[in-house]
Amino acid sequence: MTDTYAVVGNPIAHSKSPLIHARFAADSGEDLVYERLLAPLDGFAATLRQFVADGGKGLNVTVPFKLEAFDYARTRGQLTERAQLAGAVNTLKFEQDTVLGDNTDGAGLVRDITLNLSTPLQGKRVLLLGAGGAARGALGPLVDAGPAAITIANRTPAKASELAAMVSPEHTHVTASSFDALSGPFDVIINASASSLQAAELPLPAQIFRDCALAYDMMYAAEPTPFMQQAERNGARRTADGIGMLIEQAAEAFYVWRQVRPDTAPVFQLLRPA
Repeated sequence: MTDTYAVVGNPIAHSKSPLIHARFAADSGEDLVYERLLAPLDGFAATLRQFVADGGKGLNVTVPFKLEAFDYARTRGQLTERAQLAGAVNTLKFEQDTVLGDNTDGAGLVRDITLNLSTPLQGKRVLLLGAGGAARGALGPLVDAGPAAITIANRTPAKASELAAMVSPEHTHVTASSFDALSGPFDVIINASASSLQAAELPLPAQIFRDCALAYDMMYAAEPTPFMQQAERNGARRTADGIGMLIEQAAEAFYVWRQVRPDTAPVFQLLRPA
């Protein structure tokens, strides 16, 4: 029988995930269908139960259900280490009455930066902007990539300090800062805040971009985001948005489900042919 997968969220009609996974399946020869699943805001768990009862094998989880997915997997199955650090789940795998909760966002981010954008993180100075869910999802895989140091900066420094404290001291040196206290230099700057969703620039010192090899915005849009424009104006040598992260985190979820790593290059051409 053909296996069924879906992306669940509310709203969900805009999701590019069915297009991405249909191409992954076609190119890799995997027999599956992938759908959009609209869950009522107060009916996430019930939607999951029905999906599993109907034989569903796996779900991508998007807003606003990533925290509920975390609790669902924690109480009914198990969580991966990166999901535990993120405190959120964006990938669920159902197999033989068990559920696995994972978070593939950070892995997708690192693969996009290091492979698609050919920007090494090993031994580099990384600045992570924001301390919310997106930053939490990114932090573990960023640490695993082996940078010399990671600075987490946030409007509320206490939240940045709380996130920095989650990293074991024997790993990468991780510190916290407010935006205005930043001085750099940084090799890679990653915007994990919601500033681009709000069409606003961040209150950052201009000099932090001067030695920056890559300024990366986790958000994506048809035009350069406000953060990308801010970074380029202040001297960043290269900017990128998060369309590659979207594709690579989907590929990581596909691997979690099928143990097959799909080629992402055709999907880049599909979503952004220019």
